[in-house]
Amino acid sequence: MIMTALSILPGVAAGPILFSDEPLSFWGGVDPATGKIIDVHHPLHGQSVTGQVLMMPSTRGSCTGSGVLLDLVLSGRGPAALIFAEPEDVVTLGALIAAEMFGKELPVLRLPRALFDALGQETLARIGHDAITAGTLSVPVQPPATASLELTGQDRAFLQGQHGTATAQAMRIICAMAAQQGAAGLVDVTQGHIDGCIYASPANLTFAERMVDMDARVIIPTTMNAISVDRENWRQQGVPPSLGGPAQRLADAYVKMGCQPSFTCSPYLLDSAPTQGEAIAWAESNAVVYANTVLGARTAKHPDFLDLCIAMTGRAPLSGPYLDQNRKARRIIEVELPPGADDAFWPLIGYLAGKASPDRIPLLRGLSPAKPGTDELKALCAAFGTTSAAPMLHVEGVTPEAEQIADDADHDRITAAMMASGWRQLNEGPDKIDLVALGSPHASSGECRALADGLASRRVAVPTILTTGRAIIAQARAEGVLQRLEESGVTVLPDLCWCSISEPVFPPRTHAVMTNSGKYAHYGPGLSGRAVRFGNLAQCIDAALTGTAPKALPDWLAKAESG
Repeated sequence: MIMTALSILPGVAAGPILFSDEPLSFWGGVDPATGKIIDVHHPLHGQSVTGQVLMMPSTRGSCTGSGVLLDLVLSGRGPAALIFAEPEDVVTLGALIAAEMFGKELPVLRLPRALFDALGQETLARIGHDAITAGTLSVPVQPPATASLELTGQDRAFLQGQHGTATAQAMRIICAMAAQQGAAGLVDVTQGHIDGCIYASPANLTFAERMVDMDARVIIPTTMNAISVDRENWRQQGVPPSLGGPAQRLADAYVKMGCQPSFTCSPYLLDSAPTQGEAIAWAESNAVVYANTVLGARTAKHPDFLDLCIAMTGRAPLSGPYLDQNRKARRIIEVELPPGADDAFWPLIGYLAGKASPDRIPLLRGLSPAKPGTDELKALCAAFGTTSAAPMLHVEGVTPEAEQIADDADHDRITAAMMASGWRQLNEGPDKIDLVALGSPHASSGECRALADGLASRRVAVPTILTTGRAIIAQARAEGVLQRLEESGVTVLPDLCWCSISEPVFPPRTHAVMTNSGKYAHYGPGLSGRAVRFGNLAQCIDAALTGTAPKALPDWLAKAESG
């Protein structure tokens, strides 16, 4: 049998091969201004994707990668082509938008694993419409999928422009993504959450304002992710107009299209959070993982731009975790639960589980005796979504669909030694701390109270910033928690989250940051250019009060490693 490559998006290209066997998040992993890989934990760190035939199994992490890829293409800093070994949606959608709306083709292909590995050993590749050639290899290319979707009369009315040019454009994009995902049709969704409102690159604004100019409007209730500035206070905070202006224009564009100015990366904390079995269309990786895992709602990990298209039509490709068979665990991970494990255990386990299951939904066993609550699961899901491409996980005895296990599920373990190694990997920074970063994802009311209680009216010695949503801030104000935090010197910021904070809101003289977020511990070094330390909330409070964070393992982990 002759193995072939599948053309996902057509095009012709040639260039040097840049190969990695590890997935990469384009957002937080690639600098759109230079094309360089900035994820310090990735094997290709420091290399440029510009002009390369970029090969990796798939992507992982943030839904915003589609915006980064689009910006790279529009600025001429993009790769020559993308070749994957597994299904991939996020940067593929960015390439689709580049071709559909801006006339910029970027070939995207998928290869069987054996061919993928063989091609990765070559140095140069040439991609045509019919074949990939590299060295002595010549791989036939199948044309892109042209699956016949079952469309409703309303779907066809959207496609034919009966509801406007923008909606026709949106439905064409949805149908193209559905075809490449192998979907037979579309599904109704009840609500959306927009991730593309983060000013990750100028391309995000270009796309949004073009849609506004086309009179685009959402037709289902649609919340918005954190943005890149405090929308009402960025000028007073000293944010330069070169960032503040476009970032506010981007947020305003989505509000003009009918989106709710919720500006939170934790939409599951809002009163509008979905219920079990509800089909929704969320973007933002941590929110997607939490919705599927903890709430039992159903959403794919929709890339930026596709999130708006779905909100404009109320229709999403019927594929991925919308279908029962795609929600089953395909890897069972036994986790050693160390006695006395504290709140840092959950983001650490999420981070390691994502590494152990980068391409499939896992079931974590052994955690139910710890009785994790919503805040612990929130930290687990956010860290998992950082290192895995999977849209959800299961926790035996805890999450609502944990009995869903595939017949061919394989097995793995996370041991105490692996936890200690992961801890050290996230703690390569110095003892001296200049900034404490809390609220990634946005803090809950319980986390705000825990911080205020832990500080116990003591004054912080180094800048300490907590990010959270407007609804949580209003609740904290009503309960007196906000006043307690501010009297301790904590800065509480709405609208933006740590993964989008930049100078001068991010204190420029910072050399090392302390956080209790597994997500920010991973992304922070690349995004901020600073060393990042990781620990539990109590350690973050100690760092805030003293400006130091000793590197010793926490007692529960040291005992587990030695035992």
